[in-house]
Amino acid sequence: MVEDKIADMLTRIRNANQLKYDTVEVLGSKITEEISRVLKEEGFIADYTVNKASNGNTITLTLKYSEGKKQRVITGLRRISKSGLRVYAKNSELPRVRNGLGIAIVSTSEGIMTDRDARNKGLGGEVLATIW
Repeated sequence: MVEDKIADMLTRIRNANQLKYDTVEVLGSKITEEISRVLKEEGFIADYTVNKASNGNTITLTLKYSEGKKQRVITGLRRISKSGLRVYAKNSELPRVRNGLGIAIVSTSEGIMTDRDARNKGLGGEVLATIW
């Protein structure tokens, strides 16, 4: 059983991206589904589908590349808040990833969103991961 589903999801994406796979399957949960939604809205992945099964849900992510798989859209990702060390930030302290070229995924009281959306709404929260 996986302890940290977000770290497992990011590791699977990182590994599949390095090998330039078309799709990658991650463990399904509400939080991984919301992170997938944010990644799709921000253009880091092409699409995602939720596969319901009796032994647990999975999410199939379709990775995105440019120019016939020559350039990766996701060049890096990092888990920020871990189970042993939670990282919280006010809206004024939210990180700017690569001077706006990347995003930070933040868990707020209104759901999971990007750092840009949280800053615009005046919300702070737990900084889950950064992607660029």
